Amino acid sequence: MIIVLMGYMGSGKSTIGKQLSSVLDYDFIDLDDYIIKKENRTIANIFSDKGEIYFRKIESQYLKEILSQENNVVLALGGGTPCYANNIELIENDENVISFYLKLSIPYLSKRLFSEKDNRPLVSHLENLEELQEFVGKHLFERVQYYSKANYTVEAEEKSVKDIIESILLALI
Repeated sequence: MIIVLMGYMGSGKSTIGKQLSSVLDYDFIDLDDYIIKKENRTIANIFSDKGEIYFRKIESQYLKEILSQENNVVLALGGGTPCYANNIELIENDENVISFYLKLSIPYLSKRLFSEKDNRPLVSHLENLEELQEFVGKHLFERVQYYSKANYTVEAEEKSVKDIIESILLALI
């Protein structure tokens, strides 16, 4: 089985994924880290050297590679992964996959991202919280239609990692 975690940047996919995989004794794969390892360069370098079209192409290729694995995996997608190259259909149509959307509000995501924006190339240029909220709001409006195709939506706002993992485990029963 492959458990796919999707959601906007900063929604906790990697944090939840690592701990969930530990609880279930599954392998954990962060798709962005997987791409970095395979390409031997950072996501920011891939974007600047080869462009977004190239990145989205290899992102889809590596997603297919991971989905074809036989072992049990918790997979944390990049925030944009479900929105490109029919990736959401790959996830939806794979009977070996159960997907979860980690849902947070725009204000909550914006506060979380603002405190770590220097480590997030997509938002590092934004000057203040209002600009960040506008950016997140626009992106989320475009992406929520893909995220909502997940098998389950987990309302993650104001919940502890433990509570979110419990919600996922209950859905798996």
